[in-house]
Amino acid sequence: MSSDTATSADRAPTVYVPSAEALGMILAPGERPARPSPLSASLTFSWRAMLKIKHVPEQLFDVTAFPIIMVLMFTYLFGGALADSPRDYLQFFLPGIMVTSVVMITMYTGIGLNTDIEKGVFDRFRTLPVWRPAALVGMIVGDVLRYVLAAVVILSVGLVLGFRPDGGVLGVLAGIGLLVVFSFAFSWVWTFFGLVLRSEKSVMGVSMMVLFPLTFLSNVFVDPSTMPGWLQAFVKANPITHLVSSVRAAMAGTTDASSMTWMVLWSALFIGLFGTLTMYRYNRR
Repeated sequence: MSSDTATSADRAPTVYVPSAEALGMILAPGERPARPSPLSASLTFSWRAMLKIKHVPEQLFDVTAFPIIMVLMFTYLFGGALADSPRDYLQFFLPGIMVTSVVMITMYTGIGLNTDIEKGVFDRFRTLPVWRPAALVGMIVGDVLRYVLAAVVILSVGLVLGFRPDGGVLGVLAGIGLLVVFSFAFSWVWTFFGLVLRSEKSVMGVSMMVLFPLTFLSNVFVDPSTMPGWLQAFVKANPITHLVSSVRAAMAGTTDASSMTWMVLWSALFIGLFGTLTMYRYNRR
């Protein structure tokens, strides 16, 4: 009995366990690919943001239908009362409503981030061997396409209704460029809220509470000189007022140096402050 057992043991096949080095060469022959650069990783995540629009085209509603409704509604609602003619009012109003519409949709950056976090998508992103902020930067860069699309839609509707910018093509491009730069910087405010708030409804609620005073208590709809003194003080310090004045001047073929300087300073402040807070919060989650 014991002899048979010993014979069976002697005949048992030898199990080969490869070393870690050998296993690595089997699974990944050749050199390990280089780690992607921060730019490459950010552009990849930007492409992901655009693919989300491709698969869910309803996301474009806020940058197409919403701006059209805003232009038509306010032009014909206020045009006759404030400028005796909707077309005359449009010359003053369109750069402002372009700013309002684009700035309003920046909040969707924070809402989208909060949704991805709740679904666990960003937990997976943080395990990837890429530049850590790439997912956040890529998301915001991808949203720049939405900002440009919204501005083009509003401009197209304005041209149909009779808007004629004195600055020509270059003035329009300069105005849209200023708007996109500010919107990119302003988006960092909502990425921070998207990280610290617990639901997308909370992000939307806080965003609306901030955006409505900023956009409506500004020089978008009327000249601030017609307002009470205490309100003028707020309007003149409002970053949206500086942005509207800069865009309006660019499209008119002139330059408002003071407003443009303030707009650049506000943009730098948003990126420096909220970008830093966002990265700090993101790394500690």
